Amino acid sequence: MKKVALVFVLAVLTPSLLLAWLAVRSLRDQQYLIERQHSLLCQGVADVLAKDMQDALSEQQRAFTAKVAGLLATKTPLELAKGFDAALRKEWPLAQIGFVVKLSGEILSPTAADGVDERKFLEANSRFLANRESAEVYFNSKLMALNTSPNVQTSQPEPSAQTENSLDFAKRYGLKSQVRNVMPQQQQAFLSQKLSSADESQQQVSKLAPAEAEFRQLIGDDTEGTLARFLDNKLNVLCWCRVPREPEVVFGAQLSLPRLEAELQPLLQRVPAQLQHDICVALLDDTAKPVALSKTGFRAAWKRPFVATEVGEALPHWEVAVYLVNPAKLTQAARNIRLTLGLLILVLVIAIGVGSWLIVADLNRHLTLARQKTDFVSNVSHELKTPLTSIRMFSELLAEGRVGDPAKQRSYLAIITAEAARLTRLINNVLDFARLERGEKKYNFQPCDIVAVVRDTAESYRPHLEAAGFRFTCELPPEPIVVNGDRDALAQVIVNLLSNAEKYSDRCKEVTVRVTQRATPLPYLEVSVSDRGLGVPRGSAEKIFEKFYRAHDSLSSGIQGSGLGLTLARQIARAHGGEVVYEPRDGGGSCFNLRLPVIAPERT
Repeated sequence: MKKVALVFVLAVLTPSLLLAWLAVRSLRDQQYLIERQHSLLCQGVADVLAKDMQDALSEQQRAFTAKVAGLLATKTPLELAKGFDAALRKEWPLAQIGFVVKLSGEILSPTAADGVDERKFLEANSRFLANRESAEVYFNSKLMALNTSPNVQTSQPEPSAQTENSLDFAKRYGLKSQVRNVMPQQQQAFLSQKLSSADESQQQVSKLAPAEAEFRQLIGDDTEGTLARFLDNKLNVLCWCRVPREPEVVFGAQLSLPRLEAELQPLLQRVPAQLQHDICVALLDDTAKPVALSKTGFRAAWKRPFVATEVGEALPHWEVAVYLVNPAKLTQAARNIRLTLGLLILVLVIAIGVGSWLIVADLNRHLTLARQKTDFVSNVSHELKTPLTSIRMFSELLAEGRVGDPAKQRSYLAIITAEAARLTRLINNVLDFARLERGEKKYNFQPCDIVAVVRDTAESYRPHLEAAGFRFTCELPPEPIVVNGDRDALAQVIVNLLSNAEKYSDRCKEVTVRVTQRATPLPYLEVSVSDRGLGVPRGSAEKIFEKFYRAHDSLSSGIQGSGLGLTLARQIARAHGGEVVYEPRDGGGSCFNLRLPVIAPERT
């Protein structure tokens, strides 16, 4: 048994507990995984919206080029240049100031006399547009201006450098790296878990870097483009184009940021339906202040979004940021999943433990049953051999005529009869047990007087008990008690109880049979068989009714029996709707009670 249990623990229990331990360890990463998955989903939303804004800005660039082409339909470039600022703002409300310059450096429009806004524009941009000074700008053009001059430093990497991070890219082209204005929470969590302090500084750097060059160097041979520069910490976005018939003349416009923000506002409403109630998307300017929101009235720590994506060179350091409406909801969801998985693991571990215990218990039961069957075979062999030996010996003495005394002959015949009856009971018990195990035992139920059954059985067993020196007492009521049962089966129960009382009696040979009728809780009768024998050891009061179990081993104690008598008695009693129970007898000994339901007498 110990070997089997050890093999079971090593083969089943240990691997199961190891897997459970690994599963519990994985629960610690559940919150990070869930937040990571949610951040990837939100990051996808931010990336898509940032791409939509880039497309919207490109569309505005094309709209500007189309407006210029429309204005040039009836005028030459030089004729249009004189009133370009006013004409453009009338045709295209997104323009704040319209300008026209020659690549030679001459500014054709606007003039200082056109107004205050125009004068401020010229003060801020005239030297740059006239190619008299270099400026740090962020630009986006269809063609790279890098080949126009070896001194021009562009913010656009060559295709092979697209996978470089911002610091490597800035170092490669000698550009200035800039720190982002926002720090996404998920990026910070990732940095704290995965990156060193040196790597952290790289991850906080913006993907955009300014280029320093003159206006003519920036536009090169391209026909249109967009550039942005910061003046007095304020963003200025310029779009420009030129026509093939007059390539030396460049038409441009400084965009109105408030109107541009109004144009971009509807794009923030393109949040997937499944996320609309969970997140708020904000367009942050270069100072990390919201200029457009997907949810009106939403408030948050704007520099600490859940995730964020930079819009691009046209709006440098502007970000599409995603905020959680209820930050605790994600943590609670992770906690619930962790709790659910933890409970599931616990239930599985308990199930494995209980299943293992049931298997071991069942194995132990089968081993015990096998051992009891082995003992049963030994007991039955001994039980059969002893009476057969007596029957053979005394029958041979009688057959050979060695006993002439009639009294001894009668004594020998009585012994042969008793041993034959003993053999009959033993064989009947074994056969009845086999029938019960196979479900083939049939009972002939009919009303019968249990008092008469007990009386007849006791009187037939009395000579045997008295011959063995027992004082046998029967206490029976005078009136009949009717039960619905099989007379022979009930008689077998009483015989088995009397046989046990005989076998387990010690020096005090006393057996009492008593029939009592009781009225509560329902009418039933009780047939008690009491003795003054060895009694039942503590803890074996129920085990003695198990098949093959014997509280006192017959081979070591010399007590006859097969371990089936009480098993059969209880099974027969339960088949009759009753029970056989054991009670210790006051003063020593045992008392076995057969309880059966009584048929109520018919009223006349």
